[in-house]
Amino acid sequence: MNCYHIPVSTPSFASPSGPVRSARRRFLARLGFGSAAAGALLGSALPAAAQPAPSTPRRHAIDDWMDTLPTVHRTLFDATSVEGADDIRRYANNVFVGNKTGYGLESRDIGIIIILRHYATPFGYNDAIWAKYGSVFAGELKTADAKTPAANPANASGETLDSLSAQGVHFGVCQMATRRYAGMIARSSGGTADAVFEELGKNLVRNAHLTPAGIVAVGRAQERGFTFGYGG
Repeated sequence: MNCYHIPVSTPSFASPSGPVRSARRRFLARLGFGSAAAGALLGSALPAAAQPAPSTPRRHAIDDWMDTLPTVHRTLFDATSVEGADDIRRYANNVFVGNKTGYGLESRDIGIIIILRHYATPFGYNDAIWAKYGSVFAGELKTADAKTPAANPANASGETLDSLSAQGVHFGVCQMATRRYAGMIARSSGGTADAVFEELGKNLVRNAHLTPAGIVAVGRAQERGFTFGYGG
């Protein structure tokens, strides 16, 4: 009795290409998968060289001041309110204290940025500006003080902005909000918004930088290695 060997072909599991791949994509589309979902299902079959490379955030010179801060550990705080501006000063100080007592690190090892935007923006201006326009800020911020502050309240007591800047903290002050406050001041004083805006920009607290938008600076800092800390 003769025995015949019948060759059995081994199925190929290589990724489909050409017409087969196109047919599979059309089949998935008929089942309700969009092109993105179909691409995701088929993407795993792509060779590693064909996988898209992870995107790298684009750097802008206007944000390069962020890279002047220490790189051992970096933290970003975002303040948008009067209360947040108060709390955030304590948070920032706690970062220094915790790293000193728990890790033996000095302030020169710690990079901290505080973003002052929305209602927290005026705290980014120095005492001279508050002495001149404090009544406008107090009315807008609805501060609980019985009298109009003649100096920046964030420098009055406790963990002040000045004491934090002395330890190396930098501040990002929202330019969009600054333009808004400049308009308010101009309407109350009879000046021009552009002139007031320029004055505010030249009278920031120590280590402060006018940023195009506070919320944008929050993202840019994280792209440069700063861990986000909520301030309120």
